[in-house]
Amino acid sequence: MKKILWALVSLLLITACNSTKKTVGTKQVLVFTKTMGWRHSSIEKGVATLKEIGAQEGWQIAQSEDSLAINTENLAKTDLVIFLSTTGDILGPDQETAFKKYIQNGGAFMGIHAATDTEFDWPWYGKLVGGYFKDHPNNPNVRKASLKKAAPHVTTSMYAKTFERTDEWYNYYNLSDAVTATLYLDETSYEGGTNGDYHPIAWYQDFDGGRMYYTGGGHTDEAYDEVAFKAHLESVMRWLME
Repeated sequence: MKKILWALVSLLLITACNSTKKTVGTKQVLVFTKTMGWRHSSIEKGVATLKEIGAQEGWQIAQSEDSLAINTENLAKTDLVIFLSTTGDILGPDQETAFKKYIQNGGAFMGIHAATDTEFDWPWYGKLVGGYFKDHPNNPNVRKASLKKAAPHVTTSMYAKTFERTDEWYNYYNLSDAVTATLYLDETSYEGGTNGDYHPIAWYQDFDGGRMYYTGGGHTDEAYDEVAFKAHLESVMRWLME
């Protein structure tokens, strides 16, 4: 009987050790989707797509709309924070402090689409995200446009040098000189662009101890079904967590 019990204990210990090994090194991603302004109907589709990518890559993807989730304890366990079409003033002073310290401690941030339509009264965030949403074309707001790649970068390797996409194309203000653009919009290919010859639509930078990447696509549900756009999101996530 004792031999059987010891055999069971040993089996449980081995199973526990193997289970632990499977989770060691797993990347932890927080997808934050709180909105205090316009709410994109594509948010849920975007979350599902990011979770699908996470499942494929073995990353743990958690989603929250509670600003209290942005705290020191949670962020200490997080490899990447994604603001997915957040809008408006979404963080209180304590959350702003925790998020700022996370970045300063080497954290990674990814902004998708309306992440630039967020925290207009927090200058530090404006510098982190690299620019603010100004407006977009209307009637219709979703249009086909030509894009072109900047210098080769792993996050845009799935695209041709020039290509077309259909999405809602933002115009920006307070664009930072510190960012490195990876994709540009060609304003001659559609009506409603106001940034001129320099109209980045995806960019990155090292900022205040951390690293960030913003991509302006993702307004529509259909965007998250595009093979190339999904590969772009996955590549950005992987690059930020290297």
